Amino acid sequence: MRAASGARLDASEVREMAHLAASDPAPLLAAAKSLRDEVIGPRITYSKKVFIPLTKLCRDSCGYCTFAHPPVPGQRAFMTIDEVLDVARAGAEAGCMEALFTLGEKPERKWDEARDELAAMGYGSTTEYLAAACAAVLEETSLLPHANPGTMTDTEVALLRGVSVSQGMMLETTSERLLKRGSAHFGAPDKKPSVRLETLEVAGRNRVPFTTGILVGIGETFDERIDTLLAIRDAHERHGHIMEVIVQNFRQKPDILMAAHPEPTVDEMMLMIALARLVMGPDVGIQAPPNLTPTEYGRYLDAGLSDWGGVSPVTPDHVNPERPWPKVDELKSVTEGKGSLLLERLAVYPAYCGTPAALSEWVDGSLRSKVLAAIDGDGYRRADEEWFSGVDVPPPASATISIEAARSGAWRVPGRVVRGPVDRALGRAEDGERLDESTVALLFTARGTEAERLFALADTMRKDTVGDTVTYVVNRNINYTNLCYFKCGFCAFSKGPKSLNLRGDPYLLAEDEVARRAVEAWELGATEVCMQGGIHGSFTGENYIQYLRAVKKAVPEMHVHAFTALEVWQGAETLGVTVEEFLLRLKEAGLATLPGTAAEILDDEIRALICPDKITTEQWCTVHRIAHSLGLRSNATVMFGTVEGPRNWARHLMVVRDLHDELVAGGHEGLFEFVPLPFVHMGAPIYLQGKARKGPTFEEALKMHAVARIALHGSIHNIQVSWVKMGVEGAKLALQAGANDLGGTLMNENISRAAGASHGQELTADGMRALVESLGRTPVRRTTLYDAAPV
Repeated sequence: MRAASGARLDASEVREMAHLAASDPAPLLAAAKSLRDEVIGPRITYSKKVFIPLTKLCRDSCGYCTFAHPPVPGQRAFMTIDEVLDVARAGAEAGCMEALFTLGEKPERKWDEARDELAAMGYGSTTEYLAAACAAVLEETSLLPHANPGTMTDTEVALLRGVSVSQGMMLETTSERLLKRGSAHFGAPDKKPSVRLETLEVAGRNRVPFTTGILVGIGETFDERIDTLLAIRDAHERHGHIMEVIVQNFRQKPDILMAAHPEPTVDEMMLMIALARLVMGPDVGIQAPPNLTPTEYGRYLDAGLSDWGGVSPVTPDHVNPERPWPKVDELKSVTEGKGSLLLERLAVYPAYCGTPAALSEWVDGSLRSKVLAAIDGDGYRRADEEWFSGVDVPPPASATISIEAARSGAWRVPGRVVRGPVDRALGRAEDGERLDESTVALLFTARGTEAERLFALADTMRKDTVGDTVTYVVNRNINYTNLCYFKCGFCAFSKGPKSLNLRGDPYLLAEDEVARRAVEAWELGATEVCMQGGIHGSFTGENYIQYLRAVKKAVPEMHVHAFTALEVWQGAETLGVTVEEFLLRLKEAGLATLPGTAAEILDDEIRALICPDKITTEQWCTVHRIAHSLGLRSNATVMFGTVEGPRNWARHLMVVRDLHDELVAGGHEGLFEFVPLPFVHMGAPIYLQGKARKGPTFEEALKMHAVARIALHGSIHNIQVSWVKMGVEGAKLALQAGANDLGGTLMNENISRAAGASHGQELTADGMRALVESLGRTPVRRTTLYDAAPV
C-alpha cells in the first residue's frame, strides 16, 4: 500500500482505498499505524489544559449539543475576567500549560442578553471579549491560550492571533444535507460547510496553527466523511497550517434532539482514524478524545492515532460533562501498554514552534518569549525538572533510570518500541557506517526506549575507542578581562557599557597578575593555563602576545592553551596582518594550543540570532585550519540550548567532523577533543530578553554527548563533559553515555558563574579521581594533548 510509505493519494485513490477498507479494515489499520511509527514514532502527545467555557450562549442549535443553552434569568451570559483567571490560576497551580477557550458561536447575533452584556463591558462582539480574556490569561498566568470560537472572519482571526498560540474550529462535515430540517445542523447557520471552509482558509492566510476535525456519526454518509477529510487536506496543502485533525465520535445524551441516534462503533472510529492518518500523511497530528471511548480508547493507537488532545486535572469537559477525562497516569499506562511513549506538548504543536523559523512564522511576536520558556529543543513541553545547566542540583531521577536501563539492555525487552529510522540509524552506526546530517539530527530526537539504545551504543563506542579510563587535566582558567564590545546574546560574562546590570564588576588583569596566577597554578601542580577573555575595546593583537610572554617568562614549562578563533581573528585585524602571520607571532610567544570556543553553534542561521557580530562558521574554521598548518592543535566545542534544535546540532557536528577529516587528510593530527557546553541561561541577556530557552534539558545535554560520540566516531576520540555545566552527578551520567574526559580542575572559572552557574570554581584532582572510581572506571591524569602527565 503506497499510503503506508507516506505517498500522497489523489481523491479517487483515497475513495477506492476507503471503500476497500470498509469491508476489510485490517490492512488499512496496519498501514496507518506503520506510517505513524515510521515517521512520528511511538510518541503519543497530549496537552495538559484547563477548559474555559467563556459563554454557553450560541446562535446555532445543533441536534447533538448539550453545551449551548438559551439565556437563563439571573445568570450572566459570559464568564467575567476574574472568573476566567480563577480557572486559569487553578490550572497553572496544577501544572497545566493550555487555556482552552471553547464557547458558543456569535451569541450576540441571536440573543439580546449577550449583546447587552457585551456592550455593558465595552465590547462589540464575542470575539473582542474573547481576545480580552486571552490577554488577561497571558498577562496573569503562565498558560498559553488556544481559541476555539467557531467560524471567524479575517479580522477576527488576526485579532486572536496576537493573544493565542493556536486556534481551532471543527469542520465536522462538508455535508449540506445535514442543514435540512430534521438533521443535525438544522437551525445552525454557522455549520454551513462553505462558511467553515472559509474559516480554514482565513486561518491559513493569517499563518495561524489550526486545529480542525470531523464529527463521526451525526447522519453523514461514509463518502461524506471522506469528502470532509479531503477538504481539510486541500486547505492544509494550500497553507500548511493544520496542526491536527480530530476524529470525534457522536455520543448519545438524554436531553438532545438526537438522543435516539445510533453512535459510531469503536471499529468505525478506528477506520476513520486510520483514513485520517493516511489522507493527511505523517506530519499532521491525528487525535481522538479518550474520554468519549473511556474503556477502549487504547485501541485507537493501533489505527495511527498520535495525540490524545487536551486533558485537564482541574476542569470537566464542558461539551461532554458526563464523560470525565482520564487521569494522566491512566493515559500514560494505556499508552505505554501499547509500546508508546506519552509526551506533553503545548497548545501549539512542535512543528509550529520548535525552530526559530517556525516560531517566527507561526507565533505572534508578543507570545514567542512565553513559548520559548516552555519548550525543549524539539518543541515539546520542557520537562518539569529543577536541573538547569550550571545549577547545583542533582540530575532528574528519570535520567539515572534511563542510563541504568541503557546499561542493562532494557531497550531490548519485547514491546518496547524504537522508530524504524532510529533503529536503522543506530544499526548502521554500530556497523561502522558514517552517518549524514539528517540521520544525526534524527538521533537527537530519540526519547524513551530510543534514548536508552542511543546511550548504550554511545557507551559501547566509548569503550571500544578509549577503553575504561577517564582522563582529566590539572589546569587553571585565567579570564583576563570581562570587558567586550561584541554583543553575543548568550554571554553574561562580557561587561560592555550596556550590560553593567549583569553579574560582577568590569575588570582587566594586568600582565603581572596573569603571570602570578600562572606561577600559583604551577606550584599547585597544574600543567596548563587556559587563557580567554572578552574582546576589550582597547586591545590589539599585541596585548595577547604580551600575556603569552608574561606567562612563559614566569613559567617556561607551562602549556598555554589560549585564545579563541574570535580573539585570533580580531587580533590579526587590529595589527593589519593575516591570521597566519598573527598565529605565528602567538606561537613564537609561547602559544601551544587553541581552545575551540567561540564556535557556539556552527550554523550561520543560528549565529545570526545569538551572536550576529561574531565571526562566521567559515571564519572559525579558517582560523583552526591555519593553526593546525602551523603546528598549533585545537579542540572543538558546542554551546547549545539557546534557540537551536536537532537540525542545527547536527549541522554543527558535521562542520566539526569535516574540519577534522580535512586536517587529517592534510597530514595534521586533527582536533584532539570535542566539548559540549550546555547554555547557562540565568544571567544571559538573550534569555532575560525572552529570546532564548532555559538552556537544554538534562536529557538533551546527555544526548549531545552520546550523539557526538556516535557522529564523530572514527574521527575525534575524546568527548569531554563539563562538570561546571553538568554538575558532578551529571558528569557521572555523561561518562556513561559516551564521554571519556572530565576536562580540567580549572581553579578559576568565571564565565559560567557570570551566567548564573553555582558549581564551584574548582574540582580538585582528588575529587575527580573519586568521581571516576565511583563508576568503576580508572582515572588517568593527562596533559592538554592527552599524553600521560608528568608525575
